[in-house]
Amino acid sequence: MEKFEVHILGCGSALPTTRHFASSQVVNIREKLFMIDCGEGAQLQLRRSKLKFTRLNHIFISHLHGDHCFGLMGLISTFGLVGRTATLHIHCHADLERILTPQLEYFCKGMAYNVEFHLINPTKAEVVYEDRSVTVSSIPLRHRIPTCGFLFAEKPTPNHIIRDMIDFYKVPVFELNRIKNGEDYVLPDGTVIPNNRLTTPPAPPRSYAYCSDTIFHRPIIEQIKGVNLLFHEATFAQCDAQRAKETFHTTAMQAGEIARDADVKQLLIGHFSARYEDENILLQEARSVFPNTLLAKENLKVTL
Repeated sequence: MEKFEVHILGCGSALPTTRHFASSQVVNIREKLFMIDCGEGAQLQLRRSKLKFTRLNHIFISHLHGDHCFGLMGLISTFGLVGRTATLHIHCHADLERILTPQLEYFCKGMAYNVEFHLINPTKAEVVYEDRSVTVSSIPLRHRIPTCGFLFAEKPTPNHIIRDMIDFYKVPVFELNRIKNGEDYVLPDGTVIPNNRLTTPPAPPRSYAYCSDTIFHRPIIEQIKGVNLLFHEATFAQCDAQRAKETFHTTAMQAGEIARDADVKQLLIGHFSARYEDENILLQEARSVFPNTLLAKENLKVTL
C-alpha cells in the first residue's frame, strides 16, 4: 500500500509552553509532503521529523492567527538559504498574501525560487488542490476569524492484475489498462472472461480531515463522514465548556461527539490549552464518547 502518513510537528494552542510547539502538521502521501499550518518552530520540527524539505511543495494555512502562521516567513527564508529552486505553493486566505508580500520583498530579495499564493474562500467547501493521487478540499469551520479545515482524499486506484490469469488467457498488453479499469476480456472465440477472474480489487481510498480551530460545529459532519483519521481540536476540558464557547473552540468531549456522529475510523485530538498540565484529562473525555481516540504529541506519526 502506498504511503499515507500524518506527522504532528506541533499541537499546542496560542500561548507558548515548554510542552508543545504551535500548530503544524505534515501529511505524507506517496512521498509528496503537504504542510498544514506553520506555527513558530515548524521548521525545527520538520528537521526533527527527518522529513525532506525538498518534497514539501504545498502549504495549507487554516486561518490567520499567529499560532498557525508565524513560522511561515522563517520557513520560506530557510528554503532560500538551502538553495531551493522549486516553486512553493501557499494555499490561504487572501489577507495572507497581502501581509507576506512586503516581507518577502524585504527579507527574501534574490531568492532562487518563487512563492505562489492560491487563495481560499474559507466559507465554501471546495477542491483547493488536486493531482493524480489526491484531492484537498476546504472544510468551512466556525471561529473568531475566517477559518477552514482541510480534507485530504486519496483517489481510487485501478484494480490489480492477476498475472497468472493474464498469462493463462494470453491477454495482450494493450488490453491491460481496460481490464485494470474494470472491463471484462473477450477471447477471440467470443468467450467473455469476467473482470473478477482477471483482477483483484484495490485497497479502499483513504482520507484525512483536519479541523482546527473551531467551535463545536455539527455542519462539518457530512463532509468528513467516514474518514480514516480525523484531527479535531480539543482545546478545553468539559469543565471549561463556557470558555470554549466564548473563544470559539471545542472541548474534548465535543470532539468525540463529532467523531462518533461522523462515523470516522480514528480521532486524533490536539490544539491543547496551556492550562492543562496533563492532557490525559482531555483524552479520557474524548474516549468516553469515542473510544478510538489518540492524543497528539510532537513528532507523532500516524499511518493510515
